[in-house]
Amino acid sequence: MIKKIILIVIVILLAIIFWFEVPVTEHITVSGNEKIDTPIRIALITDLHSCYYGRNQSQLIKMIDDENVDIILMSGDIFDDKFSEKNARLFIEGVCDRYPCFYVTGNHEFWSGRQDEIKQYLEAHNVTALEGEYSAIEVNGNTIVIAGVDDPTYMTMDDWTRQLKEADCGEEYQDSYKILLSHRPELVDVYAGYDYDLVVCGHAHGGQWRIPFTGVGVVSPNQGRFPKYVDGLYELSNGTDMVVSRGLCRERMPYPRFFNHPEVVIIDVE
Repeated sequence: MIKKIILIVIVILLAIIFWFEVPVTEHITVSGNEKIDTPIRIALITDLHSCYYGRNQSQLIKMIDDENVDIILMSGDIFDDKFSEKNARLFIEGVCDRYPCFYVTGNHEFWSGRQDEIKQYLEAHNVTALEGEYSAIEVNGNTIVIAGVDDPTYMTMDDWTRQLKEADCGEEYQDSYKILLSHRPELVDVYAGYDYDLVVCGHAHGGQWRIPFTGVGVVSPNQGRFPKYVDGLYELSNGTDMVVSRGLCRERMPYPRFFNHPEVVIIDVE
């Protein structure tokens, strides 16, 4: 009887583990703050860690294609310091010629020591790698300013905030919708010092293990236990919207995700 109960518990645990490894699409709507005439749709991809999503990354690419997005934003850790670059490259090469793509580094790209090589590869494949700079593009008749900063892994905070200031477009595009790509969600007090309409981040992996029915994550890098910024939409003290993705990392982690599906986040700006 005891063996039967143990076996049932093991089967249930395995079923839960496999179920929460299945990726989902999360939809979030934010205000265009009267700077958007025609809605735009953004796919936020973070923390892929070069994990596998079907042959040629077809599962992940189809999830994006099915949503008819206008832009893809990649907020770090698309590549990894231990895994082969193969799956990350297959993903990039599957989307780079069909969508405007923007990227910033995460900590794992810096840990790999290949961050410069990765940026060169991305630029060669039509992906804009932002490192303390911004790019203005036209999307559905709207001027969108997309700024980005490197992950501060090996920077002092002074160096990182200097890069953040360099990425600020200032008054040049004050009437345009402005987005900041950054890997780290916990630096909200810094972001609130700027006038971005939207900040997009990853890094927290949704808290890795989530307490069922609460949305509370158990632990995340740089936030510790029961982190505050792990998933979804937050409003910063200055009114800026911040969207944090749970990311797409699966087999890279030393322990599985619990009650925490990997995700593609679709952001509608209206």
